[in-house]
Amino acid sequence: MNAQDAIFEERRGAMTGLAYRMLGSRADAEDVVQDAWLRWRGVEAGEVSNPAGFLNRVVTRLCLDRLKSARARREVYVGEWLPEPVVDEDHQDLGEDLSVAFLLALERLTPLERAAFLLHDVFDAPFAEVARTLGRSEAACRQLAARAREHVKAGKPRYRPSAEEEQRLTSAFLAAALGGDERVLRDILAQDVILHADGGGKASANLNPILGLEKAVRMLLGIHHKFPNPEGTTARLARINGAPGVVLSHAGVVFQTMGLEIADGRIVAVYTIRNPDKLARLNS
Repeated sequence: MNAQDAIFEERRGAMTGLAYRMLGSRADAEDVVQDAWLRWRGVEAGEVSNPAGFLNRVVTRLCLDRLKSARARREVYVGEWLPEPVVDEDHQDLGEDLSVAFLLALERLTPLERAAFLLHDVFDAPFAEVARTLGRSEAACRQLAARAREHVKAGKPRYRPSAEEEQRLTSAFLAAALGGDERVLRDILAQDVILHADGGGKASANLNPILGLEKAVRMLLGIHHKFPNPEGTTARLARINGAPGVVLSHAGVVFQTMGLEIADGRIVAVYTIRNPDKLARLNS
């Protein structure tokens, strides 16, 4: 490995993390990083004085190009769109701030707002570098990041549960959801809990978020009774986007992940992924 290759490999995790936050897809993020590699190989050694800034600029512009077609696809997406789950050790390479709530808050920003916020607030790029990347003035980029910051602040979880609380609630949720235990579900779900699900039209899932304890309990019990998991299903506790969660498999194939958001001793949100395209990495 030559020096130029070493620089790229050193930056690979950060670039993938940036692209994943921009696109919400680990697969697309890795494609972008591969495209960035091809661009990097075309640069003469020593030609770039700031490799990190150069590579972030390349990745951001590639992501902005992809977002144009991604937005069109999401307009016809069946049901609710959720980001591709990052499970267990995958999270370590991508950095912090990968919660689903945070990624959904990013999704509500314009592409330029998202890029300005991520480059400056998450990846510590100076606004002069952000301006070069986005082709805007520094003042405009400051405004983009400020607007984004307000939206993201409202969407980020403010509560950090202890490891014991995560373990207790996740284990209880897994047992209650799989066993159809209404009493336990009522004990562990918040009054304003939200159930999110992404089947992408390729697997059964509620098309819209389910809001409130009563509707959530009915939904979970209904799934248990009407659509039980196949015999031989295995379940394990996992870290999903840095938060507690559950991975369900059958015959060695992952068919569902469920990420949990916890606040004040209760589960306030459940993010279920059933779209097989978004689980493909877990089955590769």
